[in-house]
Amino acid sequence: MKFKILTSIFFLLTVSLFGETNSEEILLDSANNAYISKDYNKALSFYQDILKTGMEAPGIYYNIGNSYFRLNQITNAIYYYEKALTLAPNDKDIKYNLNIAKQYTTDKVKELSPFFLKKYYQNIISLFSANLWANISLISFIAVLAFVLLFLFIRNIPLKKLSFWISVILLILSISSLIFSFSQKKKLSAHHSAIVFSPTVNIKSSPNEQGTDLMIIHEGIKVTITDSLQDWYNVVLPDGNEGWLKKDDIKKI
Repeated sequence: MKFKILTSIFFLLTVSLFGETNSEEILLDSANNAYISKDYNKALSFYQDILKTGMEAPGIYYNIGNSYFRLNQITNAIYYYEKALTLAPNDKDIKYNLNIAKQYTTDKVKELSPFFLKKYYQNIISLFSANLWANISLISFIAVLAFVLLFLFIRNIPLKKLSFWISVILLILSISSLIFSFSQKKKLSAHHSAIVFSPTVNIKSSPNEQGTDLMIIHEGIKVTITDSLQDWYNVVLPDGNEGWLKKDDIKKI
């Protein structure tokens, strides 16, 4: 398994730059030292204390996942790797460790490949965080105003045409970046994905105990929540099968 120190150091520096108290730095340093010393329970305690301060970072979730993996708590490891991947969807180390953890689960479910246009769109919005996309949108819009002013006040025809087309391109970039920002923020706050935590779960045809048993799944599987009714969720499995299970059987990412 790969342990990520660099993202944690970046997190520590970010806290320092913004003038926060030293408590987060101390906790992070203690957590990393405990992990390196192979005291994974103590490391988890420190990492969880960091999360209680309201701080979030993919490296923190990643290292929590690593700690749980070392303690052979595979479902918890998968859960936190998935949370890390939500914040850093293109991180190869997170994907690598997540794939290793999945090999220890009972069910080997083949995932359906998403439609290529949807996958392409998701890859684009995952390039940057919601805040960074919003900043790109704002900067692009300010640049649009600058080139519009240039277009209005210059008399040179070639430069006038150039400033017009640049402003159009920047406007498209600004609008697109704003859309990407909203999409990324919605993706992070939607909580439509979850991990099965119950050792064995019967997927039902309807949201009640009298429903027909469609299949049996085991802990560690990631599902997508599509509907909710009282104590039940309608979920879709990675292979496209769907059904109902109790809310207590899963934990939202």
